Amino acid sequence: MIGRTLFAYFFRRYLVITAQFFLGVVVISFLVDFTEFSRRVGSFPEYTVGAGMLVSALRIPLIIQTAIPFIILFAAMSTLMSLNRKYELVIARSAGLSAWQFLAPLCLASFLIGTVAITGLNTVAATALSYAEEVEASFSGKARGAPAGQALPWLRQRTDDGVTIIGAKKSAQRGRVLAQATFIRFDRNGSIAERIDAKRAVLTKGAWVLQQVQRLDAKGHRSERPRMVIKTDLQPDFVEEQFARPETIPLFELGGKIDSARSFGLSANPFAMQYHSLLALPFLLVAMTLIAATVSMRFARLGQSAPMILGGVGAGFLLYGTTVLVKAFGSSGFVPPLVAAWLPVVVAAFFGVTFLLHKEDG
Repeated sequence: MIGRTLFAYFFRRYLVITAQFFLGVVVISFLVDFTEFSRRVGSFPEYTVGAGMLVSALRIPLIIQTAIPFIILFAAMSTLMSLNRKYELVIARSAGLSAWQFLAPLCLASFLIGTVAITGLNTVAATALSYAEEVEASFSGKARGAPAGQALPWLRQRTDDGVTIIGAKKSAQRGRVLAQATFIRFDRNGSIAERIDAKRAVLTKGAWVLQQVQRLDAKGHRSERPRMVIKTDLQPDFVEEQFARPETIPLFELGGKIDSARSFGLSANPFAMQYHSLLALPFLLVAMTLIAATVSMRFARLGQSAPMILGGVGAGFLLYGTTVLVKAFGSSGFVPPLVAAWLPVVVAAFFGVTFLLHKEDG
């Protein structure tokens, strides 16, 4: 049985190396995101270097949350290779310890990191991303090279004045704030009555409050107004279900959002997929640790460091790619979200355990 001192040593060593990888990813992610964001919106009149740095900094927690599986993979590989290079694993084995015993501290640390990520980091990431979207929504103009596939859905509301179709380029505050919004209003006969474009639209109780409005009526006459109010019967919860990104909702609120979406008759798959993916994250990190162990524990004795390291990296990327693909299927409803979130984790864990059993116990 591994002693408490040796357990704490492996545990502490792994956490230090993981923290170093976290720091490196934070710096690189900030530089890359700031450069790309500045390229896209640098020509906007409201853009400043300070605003760009703020938006990039607010996105860092979500980037870290997304990159955690790779951070754990590389940190576990680095830790085991370092222990191998200094013959510490050889000495541990000579003392009668099995791979399962000296992998226990690493697996426990990975599980704890995943738990902190879904409880603490996830809340910070969701809140920060929501605020970053609000800052970005304050910019007016057409972004160059804007990411594809992020178009917002159109909403349809019916009031005593007729039907109104609502669309926007961007949203913030989970859909309660729309940037570069478009309102197409129809009269009771179904004919287009007017088109209203606003730089910003804020959903309040019973009304949309529009700012910097340009109005085009049915006769082609244009007019501008600093402010305009349009009545609505849309509920804020319904708008959130349509516009909010699952990433902007903390784990502890996702359950309520799933129930709310189903009560409105909307698809809750994206929120359910995000919920189960977060719950599966600690176990995914443990699976990544086992994959790292299969390719890094014995490379020093076998003299095959490069092929084994590349094999571990390839296995990690394959697992992550499969997770993203299955997540897309789960969000679209082709696969139940529960299955889509947990299947890659279970398969990866079985792969790691099977390989280690073969190597350790034959």
